[in-house]
Amino acid sequence: MAPWRALPTATPQPTLTATASDVTPAGAGISNGISNGTSGLHVERDAETAELFAALVDAPDGRARAVVRERIVLLYLDLCGSVAARYDGRGIEHDDLVQVARLALVNAIDRYVPGQGPSFAAFAVPTISGELKRYFRDRGWMVRPPRRLQEMRVQVQSCRNRLEQECGRSPSDAEVARELGVSRASVKEAVAAAGSFPPTSLDAGTNDDESASVALLLGADDESLARVDDRVCLGAALSGLDEQERELLALRYVEELTQREIGLRLGISQMQVSRALRRLVAHLREELAEDGAADRESLENAS
Repeated sequence: MAPWRALPTATPQPTLTATASDVTPAGAGISNGISNGTSGLHVERDAETAELFAALVDAPDGRARAVVRERIVLLYLDLCGSVAARYDGRGIEHDDLVQVARLALVNAIDRYVPGQGPSFAAFAVPTISGELKRYFRDRGWMVRPPRRLQEMRVQVQSCRNRLEQECGRSPSDAEVARELGVSRASVKEAVAAAGSFPPTSLDAGTNDDESASVALLLGADDESLARVDDRVCLGAALSGLDEQERELLALRYVEELTQREIGLRLGISQMQVSRALRRLVAHLREELAEDGAADRESLENAS
């Protein structure tokens, strides 16, 4: 085993981007300068990477390997961000994509064999992209459809975008189906499955009114509607009572007065109030029971 040697500290390489003016004739010299500078940075990083992987092979123990591997990771953090940015806007947060890309970078370092391929970056990029695609496939779906629909969704979206550019309008499902050589029902199924990936938030605004959330449009059980039958039947039963009896029931069950308070207001004893309430409640129950029996009988006769 070769002797362990000190390593230079790996520093992340700056990311250089060219503006639109760089591709114009007036900025051709600047563009060439940036291109040459970026190429030089890549050459320097590749050379430093080769040294680090050589040191990784010669590392005497696991702790030393971890130190070298960390330096390689720091050297390619910008690459993780660049690859992750390609998948932005597809329903998963950018920070989550960067985290997946960095974990994939660590896996690529462990699997890379120095000397095979043009450079480590050429090996790492497809590895990171593969992990990101796998993450979308396995973890990105809120309701995961069959893999057939997942693949069909990608084909439909790609075909729709291409036809939109060629025709200058949004293509129909029939046109997409004809272009892909599948049935129209398959296209509709794939489009419906797309809604299972980034579900619409209940707090999102509607198209007609951004201030109104989707949650306000969802149906719910209406307790008042469920009690309509009871109210109708009870109203019919109450209509057979005199005014004094209805007042007694209102004081007890609407104003929620105690029997003692009702007695003081009506000038009768609490015992008289109790007896009157029991009699009225029993009468109403009988009336409602008779109405229910009559309704059931009419339904049976109708059927």
